[in-house]
Amino acid sequence: MANLKSQIKRNRQNEKRRLRNRVHRGTARVAIKNARLALEGENIEEARAATMEAVSKLDKAAQKGIFHKKNAARRKGRLMKRLAKLEKEA
Repeated sequence: MANLKSQIKRNRQNEKRRLRNRVHRGTARVAIKNARLALEGENIEEARAATMEAVSKLDKAAQKGIFHKKNAARRKGRLMKRLAKLEKEA
């Protein structure tokens, strides 16, 4: 348990930030999962929309520092690669 007043405040701030980050990380993960499921299907329009949603969520999470920007770029690149492959096959 923290003894210093500043450390007590820091713990309080860290907890608020952790909960806020958790929400953004969760929405990004759900968007990625939905995009992957859509990319496994046959509907190209649905896959494109889900991928763009995931890209947007990843960009926002990277901007807020929840994901490292290169981590987000790698995830976006992999999704876009799958989308391009699906569009090429169709």
